[in-house]
Amino acid sequence: MTKNLFQLAGLGLAAMVTAWSAGAFAADVPKSPEVEQTGKLAVANTLDYAPFEYIDADGKQVGIIIELAGEVAKMVGAELDVQRTPFPSMIPGLAAGRFKIAWETFSANPERLQQVDFVMFIKAGIAASTSPEKKDSFAGDMPLCGKRVGVSAGSASDFLVDKLSKECTDKGEKAIEKSVFNSSTDIVQAVLADRVDARMDDATASSYFEVTSKGQLVVLPTLYDVAPLGMAIAKDDKGTADMMVAALAELFKNGTYQAILDKYGMGAYAIKEPYFVGSMDSLRAE
Repeated sequence: MTKNLFQLAGLGLAAMVTAWSAGAFAADVPKSPEVEQTGKLAVANTLDYAPFEYIDADGKQVGIIIELAGEVAKMVGAELDVQRTPFPSMIPGLAAGRFKIAWETFSANPERLQQVDFVMFIKAGIAASTSPEKKDSFAGDMPLCGKRVGVSAGSASDFLVDKLSKECTDKGEKAIEKSVFNSSTDIVQAVLADRVDARMDDATASSYFEVTSKGQLVVLPTLYDVAPLGMAIAKDDKGTADMMVAALAELFKNGTYQAILDKYGMGAYAIKEPYFVGSMDSLRAE
């Protein structure tokens, strides 16, 4: 009986120590005013950009960003609330105050930084994907000239194709014929149906689709605009920015961040630490 009491006391003490440790760990991460008030970590997300976020065969929200957001929510003692939002609506939505965080893989540019700030958490370049049958037709120093290329509306690829197309015409080559889509899966289907010759996307997502398409898509070797990518937050929202940088820093330190990236085959795209970007001067070469 005495032994059982000591065992129970020991278990109770262990539970108290565990709870205290978890509380102390969470207390190191400041909560934003919104999280304090609502008890929710609200995140705008497309849920349509594998491997970062998507709906699996069981109807469950999964992906790198979804898992990272879930870990951040646990850390601040909040419920994760993923608000499905089209990508082109995200920065206007932040600027209008409809939500505080748009967690996607945004690249920072001067135009975007006039409206929002960023917390960088991963890096990637932009790559083109095509069908195996067309791969050899993308040759030379300017392989996209004269090709039909699909992009996601408002993405970095959207702007990049405009720039590359001008470079084509400046050198006497045919312009790129750009087609704009609202979802990455629609672009994949357009390539497979021969409505476009290639899709432009983050190299991370391109590599993922190459694997999951089982050989129907191949990534072309040229990599454009290698840069850090991050979530967008409302301009000058210091409370949200501090919370997200601190929470992600803990996930970097304890190995959770790397483990999640490795799980989706994206470990090579890790950065050294998360950081805040409020101007182009803050952007780091990774």
